[in-house]
Amino acid sequence: MGKRILVVDDEPSMLDFMETVLEDAGYEVLLADGADRALDIFSRQEVSLVFLDLRLFGVNGMELCRQMRQKKPLTILYAMTGWSGLFDIEECREAGFDDYFAKPLRIEAILKAVEAAFEKRDRWLMKFKQI
Repeated sequence: MGKRILVVDDEPSMLDFMETVLEDAGYEVLLADGADRALDIFSRQEVSLVFLDLRLFGVNGMELCRQMRQKKPLTILYAMTGWSGLFDIEECREAGFDDYFAKPLRIEAILKAVEAAFEKRDRWLMKFKQI
């Protein structure tokens, strides 16, 4: 499976930033500026990792995470927010997120997390192939 990442954020500057950082690191990046577009891409494409903004326009990121987790349980889901005071890590874990990042995001932290996510996913896939 390819190393395809979906980034969901309603801020064009964040989408541009994430696309540049991740593509420069060699990943395939899909972008969605809202929940409907994100679910469409998520349903139609194989995506290994999702960076999901918690405060999308008119949508609760926690609920979107729950929907994604239910559809594809092995996908790694990372929360992003500029409103860290409104969300805590426990809420994010309960919704199904694997990790949580406060904006502004640091390039080094993103790339380290992406690498760890793909290593984790590879271990899971190896385990399931053995069963």
